[in-house]
Amino acid sequence: MSSIELPTPTPSLARITRGSGPGLLLAHGAGGGIQPNYGPIMDGLAEHFTVVGPDYPGTGRTPRSDEPLTLDGLADQLVAAAVAEGLETFAVTGYSLGAAVAVRAATRHPDRVTALVLTAGFARPNPRFSLATRLWRDLIEKTDDPAGITAFGALLGFGAPTADAFSQDDVDAMLAAGRDSVPRAPRTTSTSPTASTSSPTSRTSPSPPSSSPPPWTTWSPLPPPPTRRRNPRRPPRRTPHRPRAVHREPAGVAEPDGRLPDVRQVR
Repeated sequence: MSSIELPTPTPSLARITRGSGPGLLLAHGAGGGIQPNYGPIMDGLAEHFTVVGPDYPGTGRTPRSDEPLTLDGLADQLVAAAVAEGLETFAVTGYSLGAAVAVRAATRHPDRVTALVLTAGFARPNPRFSLATRLWRDLIEKTDDPAGITAFGALLGFGAPTADAFSQDDVDAMLAAGRDSVPRAPRTTSTSPTASTSSPTSRTSPSPPSSSPPPWTTWSPLPPPPTRRRNPRRPPRRTPHRPRAVHREPAGVAEPDGRLPDVRQVR
């Protein structure tokens, strides 16, 4: 039974193409981009593969989307970018959110995707993951605090060992560089003159939900962590192990009454 190959749309994602050899398509993470997520290993990949790295809408050189993004849409656009660069078949490597995008690309375009390499992906959100993403979106849509949003993104993006190795100057510089990329959600205020004359039993209709795309469609990536790490954490001091002394009577020497000697532990 032959698989059904879905049509690819007109490519619209800005992308980089490097190297030569078998095709390799990159799918970056939610708060990242091709350069932040794959830049450090790009030269090594390009030595063996023709690498195509598209940026999702709102990251890199790709403009923001006017509509919320979907996995199907991102997967199709990634495949379209690879095909536009002359790749008929290719492997897909996905990082974080890109792992889900890569899997969706393979299921929708099985005749083109030859292999998957998935890193730091997730099959379904657990409660902690859902709480973090809900808070992330609320911060963008309901507040006007770029510094707070940037700080929250940094806590999500860096693990404790990496973050603890930064100096305060490193953190301040990173947040200053990242906050300018945080999108501002449109704010609406009601100025209807009839609002104050409504009957006590009437209710004001709730504002429609914001049409802003999810944060991963709009937030350009934070700058990469500083390459120079200062004030590294000192390893915890360990108390040397002191074995207890054990005093034993000479073996085989019986007491005058014929009993064998005990083993007495000196404390």
